[in-house]
Amino acid sequence: MNHIAIIGASGYVGGRLLRRLEREGKHVTCLARNPSYLKPHISNSTTVLEADTLDRASLFSSLKGIHTAFYFVHSMGAKKNFEPLDREGAKNFGDACRANEVKRIVYLGGLSHGPKLSAHLRSRNEVGEILRASGVQTIEFRSSMIIGSGSLSFELMRGLVEKLPILFAPCWVRSMTQPISVEDVIEYLLATLELGTSESKIYEIGGPDQLTYKQLLQEYARQRNLRRWIIPIPLCFPRFWSLWLGLFTPVFARIGKKLIDGLKNATVIEDLSAQKDFSIQPKLVREAISRALTNEDHEFAETRWMDSMSSKGLLRRMDTARLGPRFVAQFSLKSGAAPQQIFKVIQRIGGKQGWYYANFLWRLRGFIDLLVGGVGMKRGRRHPTELEVGDPIDLWRVEAIQEGKLLRLQSEMKLPGRAWLQFEVREEKAGSMILLTAIFDPLGVSGRNYWYFFGGFHWFLFRGLLRSIVKRA
Repeated sequence: MNHIAIIGASGYVGGRLLRRLEREGKHVTCLARNPSYLKPHISNSTTVLEADTLDRASLFSSLKGIHTAFYFVHSMGAKKNFEPLDREGAKNFGDACRANEVKRIVYLGGLSHGPKLSAHLRSRNEVGEILRASGVQTIEFRSSMIIGSGSLSFELMRGLVEKLPILFAPCWVRSMTQPISVEDVIEYLLATLELGTSESKIYEIGGPDQLTYKQLLQEYARQRNLRRWIIPIPLCFPRFWSLWLGLFTPVFARIGKKLIDGLKNATVIEDLSAQKDFSIQPKLVREAISRALTNEDHEFAETRWMDSMSSKGLLRRMDTARLGPRFVAQFSLKSGAAPQQIFKVIQRIGGKQGWYYANFLWRLRGFIDLLVGGVGMKRGRRHPTELEVGDPIDLWRVEAIQEGKLLRLQSEMKLPGRAWLQFEVREEKAGSMILLTAIFDPLGVSGRNYWYFFGGFHWFLFRGLLRSIVKRA
């Protein structure tokens, strides 16, 4: 039986592929920068190893015995230097696959044509070239926009159409695209496990419909029974439209700019090789949207693009960041409620439920974060009442959870340092004690100034938050 590896299984497509392989009884090895984030989401048949594309040694030791390696890594969430990072990561991965005699690399890139590609699409194509240059057989799929519950494209489309009865749209709404459902993408990826060729190949994949982005938005509105007016305007300033997307969709500004840069390019199939080599019949756009809407009716999608660790950019590591002394502020409050009652309230925090106290300040902080290229408050939660390690909660991500006792969140805001928010519940004779601890590792003088400046706000906000938790419990 082929031994399969996936790097990027915390992402949208990688996560879907992993679940499908697990259901089929395949033995999968997942390579992850943060194994603790991925482990709660896997079955007993899956192995998770710590590995980073920018750490060559970790890759070389993690790919032993692998036959087929799926590569779903890209740096859309990174800052301006994402292209060198993509090159280095692809080169390291290709070298490690060759050294471990991996037989096949399967890579999912972006569909694009023309000499003036956006930096993001250009980098996606370059990654494919680097993987092929490794000498390991590489099957590269170049996909148009992917439609599915929880996908970046679907969330963007839904956010715009649901919230704006009159949609002033930039020039990219006239660009042609050939969308494909996420289910069909997974079918193509799975088919590579039985593909009878030893040559590296590039396959362009998409659904049978070619249409403009305006027509795509109109089809979504039709299926939702919404009357929407889409008015194109001749302004194509990526920075302006990225902030605009951030206000009305879950896409934050840094990713929004890369998306808009790429939307100016037509993403339609020119090479029909995939139709010849695979017996897959992709769904029509109307069916893809219908299935995505049906899945959105469930409490949460199977995987979401924002669950990916790379959706916020690179993670700062303790051993590379120059961090100053750690600041800790702790607040406590007694309650007559039982610890389990208290913890149920705590683990429902964020998302549609809000932050229980001074929500306008949390929204203001999210808006400021959005303006400076951060994630903002648009991500919400995976589930309204359940939490697992690795789940995003608005501006935060769950780093640790102990049922009934502890919840620790790591900040993904744009900050001059690193921050955590920790809730603890302790049983006492007459009820419970709640401890709320704010922890901050400042980065240089700006980090220390940030902590001192916002100290009064923290006192006001966190004490009010504790009182609101007790009242709700």
